[in-house]
Amino acid sequence: MKTIAIIQARTGSTRLPGKVLLDVGGKTVLERVVQRVRAARGVEEVIVATTTERDDDRIATWCAVHGVACHRGSADDVLDRFHQAARAKSPDRIVRITADCPLMDPAVIDLVIAAHEQSRADYAANTIEPTFPDGLDVEVLSFGALERAWREARLASEREHVTPYLWKNPGLFSLHSVKNTEDLSGKRWTLDEPEDYRFIREVYRILADAGDIFGMDTVLAMLREHPQVERINARFRRNDGYEKSVRDDTAISGGHAA
Repeated sequence: MKTIAIIQARTGSTRLPGKVLLDVGGKTVLERVVQRVRAARGVEEVIVATTTERDDDRIATWCAVHGVACHRGSADDVLDRFHQAARAKSPDRIVRITADCPLMDPAVIDLVIAAHEQSRADYAANTIEPTFPDGLDVEVLSFGALERAWREARLASEREHVTPYLWKNPGLFSLHSVKNTEDLSGKRWTLDEPEDYRFIREVYRILADAGDIFGMDTVLAMLREHPQVERINARFRRNDGYEKSVRDDTAISGGHAA
């Protein structure tokens, strides 16, 4: 089965503008994410899906310079952007990653890919029942499931966040939850706030001798030795962005033809 990974990236974050192009240990956040996703054994190709907004010309330019496939689409209808990026590659399954995860672990990606294959589910993810650190979120879905969600999803939150139509409709799609042996869901390793940026830079600074692609266990061991690092961004809640989208939800008229 052909497996591709699509990394959603844009510069228009309201809480931390331009975050995907910030420097972390001498490389941009986006480069860190691409490098880590490419290191997953189960991923055959990586595509960055960004918007057609002028500010995101910088992302498209970065991709061209670094030899990374790039698709540009709607800033608001991210599901459409994601679907168009996938359809151009004719994959059997897609790994969804967001570009605010510069501590992504390739081994976790491979774990979810394997679970998707073994379960034969439409959608497998470690986010259905979160047990991994926030920032190690991996979703794997079949192209057929993506196509159906693209045709049928109507709520703005379902279009903005790509996968809610799948995991909100277990009667339409088969779902498989991937859980860690230990509940680490309270740990925040994502990049949304200035404090998150400070946390991630500190992680890379302390682990500078561990190479570019250290895994989850290495970060956990470091945090046990340096507990003050974890307190830098401890005050923020998980999934604030999605919860805000749901509060502001509206129905979208019309639809997409297959």
